[in-house]
Amino acid sequence: MEKTPEELYKERDKRINDAIQLRIPDRVPILMSFGYFPAKYTGITCKDAWYDYDKWLAAYKKTVLDFAPDGLWTVQAFSPGALLEYIDPKQTKWPGHGVSPNHGHQAIEAENVKADEYDYYLTDRSDFILRVLLPRTAGVMEPFRMLPPLSSLGFGYFGALTLGEALARPEVARAIKTLQKVGREFGKLRPKMAQFNREIEKLGFPINDAPGGGAPFDMISDFLRGMHGAMLDMYRQPDKLLELCEQQLASTLERIEAMPPVSGTRRAFMALHRGSDGFMSLKQFEKFYWPGFKKVVLALVDKGITPCPFFEGVWDARLEYLLELPKGKVLCHFAQTNMVKAKEVLGGHLCIMGDVPSTLLQAGTVQEVKDYCKRLIDICGKDGGFILTNMPLDFAEPKNVRAMVEFTKEYGVYR
Repeated sequence: MEKTPEELYKERDKRINDAIQLRIPDRVPILMSFGYFPAKYTGITCKDAWYDYDKWLAAYKKTVLDFAPDGLWTVQAFSPGALLEYIDPKQTKWPGHGVSPNHGHQAIEAENVKADEYDYYLTDRSDFILRVLLPRTAGVMEPFRMLPPLSSLGFGYFGALTLGEALARPEVARAIKTLQKVGREFGKLRPKMAQFNREIEKLGFPINDAPGGGAPFDMISDFLRGMHGAMLDMYRQPDKLLELCEQQLASTLERIEAMPPVSGTRRAFMALHRGSDGFMSLKQFEKFYWPGFKKVVLALVDKGITPCPFFEGVWDARLEYLLELPKGKVLCHFAQTNMVKAKEVLGGHLCIMGDVPSTLLQAGTVQEVKDYCKRLIDICGKDGGFILTNMPLDFAEPKNVRAMVEFTKEYGVYR
């Protein structure tokens, strides 16, 4: 008798959890990230992921069902491109708006908090966000630079009059009107967007989409100081950088603490950008990166969530630090780290997840894909604690993706 989606979900979720918790599952699990691959596979454009919810959901459903992994570590869900055009974000280009309709989105590096603005941000963060940060990151918010400092409004009715006068300025009023329009439309769309992942899970496929967090240093580097600024700050104003890391950490821990109790299995994807071997020395890693990241991971574990950090770049020199994380409670996804060394160091303590390279899935042969999967499974699969995965596929050849999944299901059985 054919299994129901609910039965398949439980079977797949158990297989993944067994690997994470260092029990030996029936076979090596496969967690995938399809990225924009459903567009190529079903003959639509990447732009549809931003402008046509129903078409993108239908393409994603077909792709997931046809390839049938055990679960998904990320989902390229629908994003409201039409609404974003009104917002005019400065750090994102997306298909059909800044990049070709047939290519994925792009993140744009920016220094949104300047080197001499630390004190302003640290001591009056709400005012900085409203009058400086948002105008720098979203074109629609540009007129909010005209608002008076919130601390200058004073008390009583005069403060209200002063603020009202500022809000009545034509440029500010137009911005507010646009934001209200976008807000109303987003309010209608948000529940539908939130349902995207649930629609995939209804088909029988678990998704790593629990609320999580990142390393405080990454949050600062990604959204506030930019990579260039954060790197310079480690040398030029380390105390200010550490203070900002602590502030960011406190905000993240408060948000995790405020989460409702977790029921069932929940796994949180965490993207790590600047902590790898190539971005900072071990001494800097110990000072600026590891303490905050470790506290976020431990807070998630205490909340009943399984952190699934994606260690981008090479983490060969940092593997021993991960032994400080609780045994069998974290899924470590490595991009370019030496998987032989990762298994040697972390085997029996943490589950590791290794990639089949996007370049191989795009330009390799079916046999080359099978050979690569075999090497990964032979190296990392012994005694469990291993999950096979891929980087977002985007332009991969469907025959290679199918070979990756089918070979792993056949060869990766624990006998």
